[in-house]
Amino acid sequence: MGFLRHNRYLGEFIRVFRDPVLAIGLVIAVLFVVVAIIMPILAMVGVGLSSEGLPLFERYLGQPAYQTIISNTVVMGLTVATVGTLIGFLFAYVQVKVQAPFKRFMHIVALVPIISPPFALASAIILLFGRNGYITKGIFDSRCLWGAGRGCNDIYGLDGLTLVLSLSLFTVAYLNLKGMLEALDPTLDEAATNLGASRWHIFRTVTVPMLIPGIAGSFLLLFVEAIADLGNPLVLGGNYEVLATRIYVSIVGLYDTTASAVLSIILLVPSLTVFMVQRYWISRTSVVSVTGKPAGNPQQITHPLVRWTLFGMVMTVCILIILIYAVIFFGAFSKVPGVNNTLTLDNFNFVINGIGSKAMTDTTVLAAIATPVAGLLGIFIAFLIVRKSFAGQGLLDFSTMLGIAVPGTIIGIGYLLVFNNPVELVLPFGGETPTTITLIPKLTGGRAIFGGALAIILVYVVRSVPAALRAGVSLLSQIDPAIEEASISLGANNAQTFRRITLPLIRPAFLSGLIYAFARSMTTISAIVFLTTPQTKIMTAQILNEVENGRFGNAFAYCVILILIVMTSIGILYLTVGATSGAGRPLEGGR
Repeated sequence: MGFLRHNRYLGEFIRVFRDPVLAIGLVIAVLFVVVAIIMPILAMVGVGLSSEGLPLFERYLGQPAYQTIISNTVVMGLTVATVGTLIGFLFAYVQVKVQAPFKRFMHIVALVPIISPPFALASAIILLFGRNGYITKGIFDSRCLWGAGRGCNDIYGLDGLTLVLSLSLFTVAYLNLKGMLEALDPTLDEAATNLGASRWHIFRTVTVPMLIPGIAGSFLLLFVEAIADLGNPLVLGGNYEVLATRIYVSIVGLYDTTASAVLSIILLVPSLTVFMVQRYWISRTSVVSVTGKPAGNPQQITHPLVRWTLFGMVMTVCILIILIYAVIFFGAFSKVPGVNNTLTLDNFNFVINGIGSKAMTDTTVLAAIATPVAGLLGIFIAFLIVRKSFAGQGLLDFSTMLGIAVPGTIIGIGYLLVFNNPVELVLPFGGETPTTITLIPKLTGGRAIFGGALAIILVYVVRSVPAALRAGVSLLSQIDPAIEEASISLGANNAQTFRRITLPLIRPAFLSGLIYAFARSMTTISAIVFLTTPQTKIMTAQILNEVENGRFGNAFAYCVILILIVMTSIGILYLTVGATSGAGRPLEGGR
């Protein structure tokens, strides 16, 4: 049996490597995963499992205080993933399946949260719902909004984090599920209707099962994003401490790399557990629906009660988002937001004529470089995972997802540990002097060379590829492989089939991957906070500096400029890649 399995794996590899383009792509994907993801993580794991780190496991896992921190992290992740996925599904369903007005408006508002810089939403929520917030203090005159008794008017903690993180992350689920809903063949609903099924029965037995890959993928992505988030818990966590903030304090406050490595290993456990459950669930579900160009238009729900209820729910979220960003924009023009609201342009003058000019240029250029790399690499790895069969296929998927499952601060520290020291392989022969091969030499200048633009670009790609990967896997799971098999049988090779057939069919997933990659790159902070240098200015690092110094007006001005840059770039992506589903369109006219 083992011999047969070995021969099967060997045959699979031979088939993959028959196509030079596919083989080169696979090698690049594997090298990327090993060098950019596995090595930094292994560096941190090595420190955590060292003689100094092992005793800390018993200390952290045995103390009630750390048990509470671990529990807080898991509860926050599950809560945010559930709420964020539900909001994303609600927006996507109304966009595609419900006859409602202002769809374009709702779509634009849904895209805004993903471009939020760190601390922006949290700071705005504090100004709105804090103890002295515009709403809690001004409108409701300090009456209780968030609890009873001594906890009144306290947005800090799990409630505030759930609100902020759900609004910040639901866009990922929305874009993913919207693309899948648009790709569903409308004839499925028509057939069920002709057989006498009600709208609710169709929704429950047809629509939702077809979306299971996207729902599970979105839940996983939001969960790992939530538990790895650093900025919002620092600003809004209050007494609700989570592992990400404890790791940050261990590094920045205590300079204890060993403690941070141990805590990061503990943080990996819930991430990997959810990932394993999601993989097992999806592996037992088949949801193929796209067999070519979808015929007809999706049936629209017109029942007044259902229609206006769903519309009202979406508009409520939209109004809350608009209110939050109105505070951000208003604060950018205020002398001291919440204290002295006199209008001024001093904040923008500080940003544009100060170091903010270089920060804007550097951040935009680095994000623009990383975005197409992350989008294409994520979609290509998704293609390999769903459409090809080779040994290590699951490991490639698992390893790529580690780029987002690991807290950003740990990836940054891992990069410093790996690439500021030579990586050597000691071979077990050579007599008294073992043979040593230097796999990666020490980079002269350390931070000055690798810790600058190159490292930041690589981190941007590492953190963005999983979103494109999950979106690609979700949509490819719906597409019948017979389409690609027909292309190959007609003489096209794998590269031509991927470029002319597969990629156009999964255009919604590719577009969502690009949008997420650019927005994520522009707004990330935890992964690059240790990699910035005086030669490379990053806007999020400047925002963090302004928030830490209490200059919220300057921070909001940075946020406004960053939002404008990202929104403009998203518009360019829609014009160049296409906002509509590509299912079947490139098949027309022989293209």
